[in-house]
Amino acid sequence: MPKNHFQTADRERIVAAIKEAEKNTSGEIRVHIESVCAEDVMDRAVHYFETLKMHKTALRNGVLFYLAYKDRKFAILGDAGINAKVPAGYWDNIKEAMLNHFKEGDYTGGLEKGILMAGEQLKVHFPYQKDDVNELSDEISFGQ
Repeated sequence: MPKNHFQTADRERIVAAIKEAEKNTSGEIRVHIESVCAEDVMDRAVHYFETLKMHKTALRNGVLFYLAYKDRKFAILGDAGINAKVPAGYWDNIKEAMLNHFKEGDYTGGLEKGILMAGEQLKVHFPYQKDDVNELSDEISFGQ
């Protein structure tokens, strides 16, 4: 069970990173974790992006971090609103920073780093508004 792979303290660190990243932006960040991914990792990420209703944000500025830790696959998927504004290759830079942690088996640290980096970019393009509403849950979703 993927949830059991991450200790409570690790799950709390990831959720805290999401809250920190979202503090200065109207953007929304979600994390989905499962143990294996038997298909193309981007196809799987798109599936969960839709399942988690991330495409329903008002400004289309959601970002999904998808991780299948046993298969060592991960993806970052941004919605149309954010992808229209971030520079080319931006997600690659975040993936590279995360990969440095993942290679050491530090999945929590990698997710934390990527989430905070995404939050910095979201803050630039989608600054926090006084009437901002947290449109999506900050909790981690877990698959098989």
